Amino acid sequence: MSDDPRCCGSGACIINDDDYCWCGQKWDGEKMCFPKEDISEPPGLVSKEE
Repeated sequence: MSDDPRCCGSGACIINDDDYCWCGQKWDGEKMCFPKEDISEPPGLVSKEE
């Protein structure tokens, strides 16, 4: 196992090619953190046009 600078220090990081770890965190270019959720429009919401 290599010393990946993206590892959070747990020694258990498995990071894919898209910079996501198995725990759900993502590399933001500086540190591992949980990605912000886009809540601008809830899934499944259908807007009615009048």
